[in-house]
Amino acid sequence: MTLDSDASVDSGTTTGGLAADALSGLWQNPPTLPTKWLYDKRGSKLFDEITRLDEYYPTRRETAILRARSAEIAATTGAAVIVELGSGTSTKTRLLLDAFDAAMGAEQRLTYVPVDVSTEMLTTTAKVLSADYPEIDVVPVVADFTEPDLELPAADGPRLAVFLGGTIGNFVPDDRAGFYRRLAASLAPGDYFLLGTDLIKDTGRLVAAYDDRAGVTADFNRNMIEVLRTGLDARGLYVDDFEHIARWNPDEHRIEMWLRARRDVDAYFGALGRSWRVPAGTEIHTEISTKFEPGALQSELEASGLTVEATWTDPAGDFQLTLTRR
Repeated sequence: MTLDSDASVDSGTTTGGLAADALSGLWQNPPTLPTKWLYDKRGSKLFDEITRLDEYYPTRRETAILRARSAEIAATTGAAVIVELGSGTSTKTRLLLDAFDAAMGAEQRLTYVPVDVSTEMLTTTAKVLSADYPEIDVVPVVADFTEPDLELPAADGPRLAVFLGGTIGNFVPDDRAGFYRRLAASLAPGDYFLLGTDLIKDTGRLVAAYDDRAGVTADFNRNMIEVLRTGLDARGLYVDDFEHIARWNPDEHRIEMWLRARRDVDAYFGALGRSWRVPAGTEIHTEISTKFEPGALQSELEASGLTVEATWTDPAGDFQLTLTRR
């Protein structure tokens, strides 16, 4: 699951992308689907509920760091444009907007560019932010920031790219390195990049954060089956036929989320014109969430041309914000 993101799937563009991802992933061994398909309307609501659970600490920890350090980030970067990748509802970003707004001179004006795949969410969020921050230009961009051709808007002054929530942990190492390289290439010398990452910690706490006692995370993960059923006109495919699995992979330093078939599944996807048969016990891979060691993270970033300027953690040492400069 991407319990590390505020993003959501745009229902208007679901069917084509879901069909392509299902065709390329469900017949693999093991079957797999991209994490983004956890985030339909219901999945997004379940994620909001997850962030309020006692077991799920990342949102609270990152918010605490932003509350304590946003003024310092504004003073250090002096950015005229903030570009947030995977912005979603921009809830935590308000702490940055408040700090930058307070630091702006009378003749200065900040531009905030939220980037997300959800047209509906971006439109709604932009309207709310424009009303709440009339002195800030809010310019939403509908785009998949993982695509190689993404360009950052021009600015008269430094730009700050922001990627919060620990969502970078959903990338496998090669994809992560590619993302850093593309981002560094899109930044001009002197631009900044602010990254949120979850840190390695006690395995029990990590697993509990992704397998809560109330079962909200299980509902969130299993909702992907409902996305498949409704999005691809599936017959013989039912949510109750799958159970949620969350396990720690110590070699890769990551939580992995799976859906395990409780019985033999014999489904037919009308939108694909294909049958899908999996025996009981088959596990579908739905998400990874990598946890980082600070030194290794710095090496990854600097190998891509992003120099680490500052790092901040919460008092418990659970989460880290890293400010880099091109």
